[in-house]
Amino acid sequence: MVLVKSRVITTLLLIGAILVVSITESPGQERQKPSTDEAAIRLAVQSYVESFNRGDAAAVASFWSDDAEYVSPSGDRLKGRKKIEAFLKKFFAENKDLKIEASSSSIRFPSANRAVESGKATVTRPGQTPEESLYVAEYIKRREMWKLTSVKEEECSVGYEHLKDLEWLIGEWIDKDENATLDTTYQWSKNKSFITGSFTVYVEGRVDLQGSQIIGWDPVGKTIRSWMFDSQGGFGQATWSRKGNQWIVESSSVLSNGEKASATNIYTHIDNNTFTFQSIGRQIGADLIPNIEEVFVVRKQPVASSTRTSKETR
Repeated sequence: MVLVKSRVITTLLLIGAILVVSITESPGQERQKPSTDEAAIRLAVQSYVESFNRGDAAAVASFWSDDAEYVSPSGDRLKGRKKIEAFLKKFFAENKDLKIEASSSSIRFPSANRAVESGKATVTRPGQTPEESLYVAEYIKRREMWKLTSVKEEECSVGYEHLKDLEWLIGEWIDKDENATLDTTYQWSKNKSFITGSFTVYVEGRVDLQGSQIIGWDPVGKTIRSWMFDSQGGFGQATWSRKGNQWIVESSSVLSNGEKASATNIYTHIDNNTFTFQSIGRQIGADLIPNIEEVFVVRKQPVASSTRTSKETR
């Protein structure tokens, strides 16, 4: 029974782009609401932007901890709130009418009093093309207030512009049934040029299969492409195309025994915590295998669902 289960999971991972594929939540199940801490950080981001756009250096500096550090895309560093405030005073005096926007893509909590926020900042100057950068902000909670301890900015890569509609995929996903558990994690590479993924399959409490995946923009083929490798020697590639809030993934793979496999996989983005998966036209060698009907997949640690789906943001 374990060998049969393992074979099914292996094939499914190879031709299903390594995402969770069993029903872990019904469509009508209530979503988890954002935590109080997450709501507080999102409000702080909004207040930070408002203070920045007023040119209020003291107010902006108040969001930083005493020993905070800022790192620019070029690698320049400012250490300490006093130095950050002094820099901002000079910056605002030299850059009148400059405005910023910030959009958070994810907020996670490594511990009860620490948070990490990822997002994109857009700087607008009168008569100039807006400039975009990516940032990772770290927070610490002191006296019931969240303060910035570190902010690192990076320039947006060409790849990110094509991959940003898949940003909802970033994070941890888990799938369980009575025999097996699948843990999957997706994260951005440096400069958000690629999305990198890793997965582990546990069968009856032991590691049965591991693997990795890279999703990136192919500038020659002008398409999103992914590559996958597993611990049993299987590998595959796929091309991704978008129709509204659906992603159509045409995949081809080579199993560890040399058999070739292919399928068309369909991912439908529902919200930040949910998508559906369907796999059709599945084939191993010359044999057709049953389709996987549409199932719901959920995030391991739910995040705020206020962000609109990819269909709504087009």
